[in-house]
Amino acid sequence: MKKTKAGHALPAPGRLEEPDDPLAPAPKDAPALNLANHFLIAMPAMQDPVFGGTVVYVCEHNENGVLGVVINKPTDMTMQVLFERIDLEPSATLSPAIVDEPIMFGGPVQDDRGFVLHTPGARYSSSLTVTEDVAFTTSIDVLEAVARGAGPERMLVSIGYSGWSPGQLEDEISRNGWLTVGAQAHILFEVPVEERYFAAMKLLGFDPLMLASEAGHA
Repeated sequence: MKKTKAGHALPAPGRLEEPDDPLAPAPKDAPALNLANHFLIAMPAMQDPVFGGTVVYVCEHNENGVLGVVINKPTDMTMQVLFERIDLEPSATLSPAIVDEPIMFGGPVQDDRGFVLHTPGARYSSSLTVTEDVAFTTSIDVLEAVARGAGPERMLVSIGYSGWSPGQLEDEISRNGWLTVGAQAHILFEVPVEERYFAAMKLLGFDPLMLASEAGHA
């Protein structure tokens, strides 16, 4: 992540066709298929080196495309390292569980910048409320709050995000690249990283191991 002075906003992710305003309201003519607050679950047969084995939480879906965050691909960066890179000094009373929390690889778009999924509450300068349980913030004030011990109750921090141009994700879904299911916030914030793929699969109502065993058969 590029070094950013405390008090300045992290660069926003950018809408796919409006790069200066990633969190603007969706256009009036939104698409019929709206996957906001859904999980995209990579099919077991997907061999893509970036998205194979991933679960993506969709934050926004409108006529400009799709913006989401991979929630189960940790990097070797921790919150402590992130604080150092953006010149924030964490409070001495901050829980080790927060300081040592791994940062997720959110996707290949703007993968030198940080984004935060979290429970709503405090107001931040650049934030989108996805549901009453999940918000998506791109401004550094949320990390300033975390550093002083006043951050969101639950959160997931990523480097980069995942983006699809209009119609691109729909095409991938039609070619059986992804399964989709309504998201549950506890999988984002409470389920261990290594269990999130299977937890999301189970929301579909079947054993994911059965799908994996069938994936290689005609």
